[in-house]
Amino acid sequence: MTDPQSDNVPVDHNSGNTDTVPIASSQLEQFSNLLEDGLLLVNFDQMIVFANAPASKLLGQELVNRALSSALPDVRFDDIFNNIQTRKRPHEFLYSYQKKLWRQFRIKLMPMGENLVGVLIMDMTLQRNLDKVRRDFVANVSHELRSPLTSLIGFIETLKGTDDIDLEDQDRFLSIMDEEAKRMTRLIDDLISLSRVEVEEHILPHEVVRLDEVINSVIDILDGRAQKQQMPLTFMNHVEDGAALIQGDVDEIVEVFHNLIENAIKYGYSQTGITISLEGDGKTLIVRVANQGEGIEERHIPRLTERFYRVDKARSRQKGGTGLGLAIVKHIVNRHRGDMTITSEKGDELGGNTTCFAITLPLYVK
Repeated sequence: MTDPQSDNVPVDHNSGNTDTVPIASSQLEQFSNLLEDGLLLVNFDQMIVFANAPASKLLGQELVNRALSSALPDVRFDDIFNNIQTRKRPHEFLYSYQKKLWRQFRIKLMPMGENLVGVLIMDMTLQRNLDKVRRDFVANVSHELRSPLTSLIGFIETLKGTDDIDLEDQDRFLSIMDEEAKRMTRLIDDLISLSRVEVEEHILPHEVVRLDEVINSVIDILDGRAQKQQMPLTFMNHVEDGAALIQGDVDEIVEVFHNLIENAIKYGYSQTGITISLEGDGKTLIVRVANQGEGIEERHIPRLTERFYRVDKARSRQKGGTGLGLAIVKHIVNRHRGDMTITSEKGDELGGNTTCFAITLPLYVK
């Protein structure tokens, strides 16, 4: 006799009458939701008859009554199911895919009686990201720190080996050493920030953030620097008060617009304005940061978000750039399931070229 508080789980969706197996699905759901891994129950027609909450988070909502191949495409499930039916043994494999973000799962299928197969989905993305970050960190740090370290060592040896160095040369050497040390500090800070966001890129943050408040706070921080360059910051908010909400991490969103507005100040012409605009279309919020400057050649634009890619290496380093700012922005925007587009259009000789960074983020729906 079936527990009256239980819901039967359908397993046959091809016959005229829907057959069921007496699974106490309410108890199964409560238990399976304790797992960190996704769990599916699939019949031998390869139709999903049960999915726990972690599985829905990994593969999308409304999994029940869908074909397994629609949730995990490009897998030869016919061969796998034939093997499971014949040998009555588990089958395990790695599964990778890329839509907006690269993901990797370890999939384990196990027969559960005559009618069902259990599918365990273990998210390996975090481990893979950690391994990649470790490798990239060592490679990038060794390359980028070599130059300032060589400079520091050279000046230290000069100062140690010269007894009669005059104060003017000493001050000049110390000033260069100070700049190189600060450059290394900025580089390490950016590497740590990039490593953190790369590792957590596949995890959507859960705070509710007011985008207009974030932009106003960043403008307040950078306004003094902009005024020194006679570059007024103008914020045009076209979204009604209290409606500019996104799901995200407030510190990371601050970092995005701090980087973009700071870059607009660094690479814009003095005595030209910087415009920040916010608008929405009912589904997304779009923030544009535009300045007037030399502009960016079209051939460079696709590579701007690569780590350590610089259009002009000497100019970027002279202005304190580490070559990581836009890479950090890209990964944070990816984590928030958004997009970034970059355009640079020619203007007149006086105003310079208009470069615009546009960030599109999903609107939070209450």
